[in-house]
Amino acid sequence: MDYKEKYESWLKDPALCEEGKAELSSIAGDEKAIEYRFGAQLEFGTAGMRGIIGYGTNMMNVYTVRRATQGLAEYVRSLGEAACRRGVAISFDTRRKSDEFAKAAAGVLAANGVRVWLYNDVHPVPMLSYAVRKLGAVAGIMITASHNPKEYNGYKVYGEDGAQMSPDATADVVKFISAIGDCFAVKEERNALIRRVPASVDKSYYKNLTKLSLSRRAVRKVGKDLKLVYTPVHGSGYVPVTTILKKLKINVSVVEEQVAKDPDFSTVEVPNPEFKETLSKGIALADKIHADAVFGTDPDSDRLGVAVKNEKGEFVALSGNQVGILLLDYILTRLKEEGKLPENGAVVKSFVTTGMAKAICDDFGVELLDVPVGFKFIGEKIKEFEADGSHTFLFGFEESCGYLRGTDGSRDKDAVVASMLFAELCCYYTYKQQTVYQHLMDIYAKYQYVLDRNVSIKFDGLNAMKEMNAVVDSLKSKSVEKFDIYNVVAVRDYSSAVRRLADGTEEKMDIPTSNAVYYELENGSFICVRPSGTEPKLKIYYSVKAKDEESAEKALERMRGAFEKMLK
Repeated sequence: MDYKEKYESWLKDPALCEEGKAELSSIAGDEKAIEYRFGAQLEFGTAGMRGIIGYGTNMMNVYTVRRATQGLAEYVRSLGEAACRRGVAISFDTRRKSDEFAKAAAGVLAANGVRVWLYNDVHPVPMLSYAVRKLGAVAGIMITASHNPKEYNGYKVYGEDGAQMSPDATADVVKFISAIGDCFAVKEERNALIRRVPASVDKSYYKNLTKLSLSRRAVRKVGKDLKLVYTPVHGSGYVPVTTILKKLKINVSVVEEQVAKDPDFSTVEVPNPEFKETLSKGIALADKIHADAVFGTDPDSDRLGVAVKNEKGEFVALSGNQVGILLLDYILTRLKEEGKLPENGAVVKSFVTTGMAKAICDDFGVELLDVPVGFKFIGEKIKEFEADGSHTFLFGFEESCGYLRGTDGSRDKDAVVASMLFAELCCYYTYKQQTVYQHLMDIYAKYQYVLDRNVSIKFDGLNAMKEMNAVVDSLKSKSVEKFDIYNVVAVRDYSSAVRRLADGTEEKMDIPTSNAVYYELENGSFICVRPSGTEPKLKIYYSVKAKDEESAEKALERMRGAFEKMLK
């Protein structure tokens, strides 16, 4: 059946809701729109699925959600009766149709005899992750499109350890989904198997977070008088972030006009707090009340964005790498000062995250481990450490504003604990009569300046992923010795897990495969290219080590020019 026939079959199906019929009828004759909606099946990958909200096989709607959930239900049933009794925990954020999709997922699971633990109001990713373990559930579902524009929604799946579902388990779920031909045949049922997540789970989550506090003395001294600004950007972070800061007695002013659960995110262009524009209302409030730092969370509160005052008193938005560096240095510093830094301590980051992390970890005698992009791989390392006792997990982070401290709370990136730690970090350096920005500059002075810059190239249409992968694949056969002033030391092909040195020798890498090419440059700089797993963007990562910011900017310009010339 081609896309036109699929379109007609959906329109004629009596199970299609009135909203769906009206929407699909409105695109009659629009060949491009019909092909986009029905020319593919919305892909369920290792990050679940994510797409534009609308009707069609390639869109996020109640029918594609039911189909995905039926596949998950059959996977749970394949694990046995005990797994069905343990059930699946479900949460959702403030996006359009998030609650509807969550209830649909619950209904499908219940119709298949699988117990459901459903939140009755929005709860962020980290609290869902925690609930999976606390309730002993066999899996979890989070309805969210994270930081994507308002037109999107998505469906994340979690394993019993609270981390995003492993690639092997996901592959099994996909097999079940693929066998479902008619999404209209999937039924929901409301029955006693659907239960509310007990309020005690929230209380337990907050209690565990307070155990991760590192600077109680500094908080007691300056926390009540500190001037911080927080914005939830209309997302699910408002209640948990303000709750944990209140528990620690850290003063924070909230951007009131961004508290509302607004699915249109009407006060921002995109609900991504890593952009300074998204934090602009927070910065305006901070200027008004003379606050020193602004932080914000995305709709599902798994990402944290931060802006701080520089030496001129102007707010600058910190990159995800810079926030990660500050948190890493703070955590290791405080653990060492308190005599609590374990000998087998480990930090885990994605391989595209700043190279500065190694210098910091080496200085503290902590092992640093690189994993592929995707926080599930950090979760896999935590599970591995717990199984073999080889390391004590201290901190995990990604350049895309994702951070996790400790193992008592979430097993995914957690902007609630990251907000708590950053607010506490502000208390600590204020107590030491130093600004956060000054300390960041001290870190650069100590370990040498590293400039990390990301560039995204947007692709459109049904073949976006195929075209992005083709660009990355084309680089694998190109021989390159240098990018302007930087010699290439080695090239990592993550699709084959092979590292090729400049002299032609090859080494196997013990790491899960992904489609990325990584150029190791002299002095620890690097360039990496990979397609995004969550949106149609080709991502290029530049990391430049130099004596200072000015030198790094000049070096980046030359390096980037040379690389883009090769890319063309």
